[in-house]
Amino acid sequence: MNAPPLYRLAKLSPSVLAVLGSPEPRIYPWGENTDKTVAYPYATWIEVSGAPYNHLAGRPSVDRTTTQIDVWAKAADPAQAQRMVEEAATALRDAIELDCYITAWRRHPRDPDTKVYRISFDAEWQLNR
Repeated sequence: MNAPPLYRLAKLSPSVLAVLGSPEPRIYPWGENTDKTVAYPYATWIEVSGAPYNHLAGRPSVDRTTTQIDVWAKAADPAQAQRMVEEAATALRDAIELDCYITAWRRHPRDPDTKVYRISFDAEWQLNR
């Protein structure tokens, strides 16, 4: 199965590079942000579901997959952290939404222990085999 082109599309976006770092944006598969010093904002992604696009006759030519994208931000000023997470989530959305369907948005409260803000959204991709 093909992986969604999230990272490739994000790297092409000047807006994403401006908020998530350049030349390599801070976008990691879930659980793989191993930076010794975490730089905010950053994004993580994980494929949460997938299925072939079946037909009555013949083999499917497309696989559908849903990717959950989480954007994280933290700053000394809570208002600044909230702006950072919103700006990064918007930049990612704008970078990918012409190649997928955004199917869900989730705004999470600030984590009381870590003080990290998070916005999640789901992207459904139809990937040619």
